[in-house]
Amino acid sequence: MIRMYGLATCDTVRKARAWFEARGLAYVFVDFRKVPPTAERLEHWCRALGSDVVVNRRGTTWRKLGADIQARMLTLEDTVAILLEYPSMVRRPVVELRSELLIGFEEEEYARRIYPE
Repeated sequence: MIRMYGLATCDTVRKARAWFEARGLAYVFVDFRKVPPTAERLEHWCRALGSDVVVNRRGTTWRKLGADIQARMLTLEDTVAILLEYPSMVRRPVVELRSELLIGFEEEEYARRIYPE
């Protein structure tokens, strides 16, 4: 089963969902506003992809955070704790595909990973 995590109102998530739907790919969408990610899931994503990849430092939530909170994101534990408090700071979408993770939306990468040769 493919799971996609993100915010329903996010333009990048909308593009990824449209890409899936245009290809008839079944997936479960989990909206962070309705079902925030757990600490375990955030830790898994950060370990697998790297915290620098998971944290969206270009988004509105990051820009609105105080410098003191941004500076605390030095360890995995601190990063997960802050992401639990601000789940909209996770780069989106996050797609759990078999044992793989995709983050963000790049059409060529999706095609390569979902339809391996």
